[in-house]
Amino acid sequence: MRILLLLTCLLIFLFLLSCNSKESETKEAPIAKIAKEAKFATYNVAMYRDRPGQLKRDLSSGRDTQIQNVAAVIQRVRPDVLVLCEFDYDPTQKLLGLFEENYLAKGQHGEQAIRYPFRMAFPSNTGVLSPADFDGDGAIKLPNDAYGFGRYEGQYAFAIFSKYPIDDKNLLSYQNQLWADIPEAKMPVKENGEPYYDKKSREVFRVSSKNHVVIPISMPQGKKIHALIAHPTPPVFDGPEDKNGLRNYDEIRLLKDIINDAPYLKTDQGKRGGLHKDAAFVVLGDLNADPIDGDSAPRAISQLLDDPKINQLVANGNLIPKSKGGKIYNRRKGDEADPAFDTAFFGSRIDYVLPSKNLTAKDSGVFWPAQDEDLYDIVKNKKASDHLLVWVTVEL
Repeated sequence: MRILLLLTCLLIFLFLLSCNSKESETKEAPIAKIAKEAKFATYNVAMYRDRPGQLKRDLSSGRDTQIQNVAAVIQRVRPDVLVLCEFDYDPTQKLLGLFEENYLAKGQHGEQAIRYPFRMAFPSNTGVLSPADFDGDGAIKLPNDAYGFGRYEGQYAFAIFSKYPIDDKNLLSYQNQLWADIPEAKMPVKENGEPYYDKKSREVFRVSSKNHVVIPISMPQGKKIHALIAHPTPPVFDGPEDKNGLRNYDEIRLLKDIINDAPYLKTDQGKRGGLHKDAAFVVLGDLNADPIDGDSAPRAISQLLDDPKINQLVANGNLIPKSKGGKIYNRRKGDEADPAFDTAFFGSRIDYVLPSKNLTAKDSGVFWPAQDEDLYDIVKNKKASDHLLVWVTVEL
């Protein structure tokens, strides 16, 4: 009799638990529909590896310390739309699934697990061998003769996670956009004024070192926001010709031209131009250019930051993302900019989340904890990445 009573109580408990679970599921669905804000973020997670296959091994283990730290940062900030830079490309999308299942979906360092029902990896020019001898050494080989520097195809690529549907059917990409086709392109020259790259190289050289992608996100209340993603080359590792600095400038110029629907543009999908003039968008990525400090070409990032289609509060005003950690720890000798705006340990504001002017920004930040703030120990000394997560919240 006592056993029967215990079994009856257990069945009642399981029934109530099931009801509560169903109730929570029905409560969560309308929340997304009536959400009034969305948090957009970019994070250079330094999850490239030296050889193909290594990242899959680390993601499969679920025990990689650096990746656990990256996941904890994401779980703490909890972006709705998140771009990951330096995440090796996998056309099967399996690496993104492994990252979610083995890291994001498991609480890290006391943080709450997080899931993203929508995700997408994007192909990259890195490690894709060109038919030309870009470095002029008499041989065509990786990494220097790839369309983008890379030891294997897809190294340093980028991807996106989203809580809201990704409209991949209307994706636009500019991976194949030729540098020479940009009006007044800043292609490098030698000291004698001759082109730095030979004729064959100039005919095939792509401006995007990785990719430039426009992907529409279907937000709550029927709103569509276009994520415009890029990761221009660092403006260093070159010589007096400044080939990487000039390429960085024109990669940022390409972003500016996309948001202004420049007629010369041709997408990989065969369409002309860029975004519609009234489109809402957010530019996301590691753009490798600081408006004040660093090695980029003059006004490289300012051509985008000062564009009237960009939300000026976030670009140049009171909502520039900042942190206490950068302010305290990151002053470098010779720097003129406020280190609170830095997004990397090497003392630069180079990672950006830039909403369009027709989006109202509510809040922003760089996740760089000071010593008295949570997760300080897993972020300090580049334990997660040499970059910090940057986010901006916009009204829907």
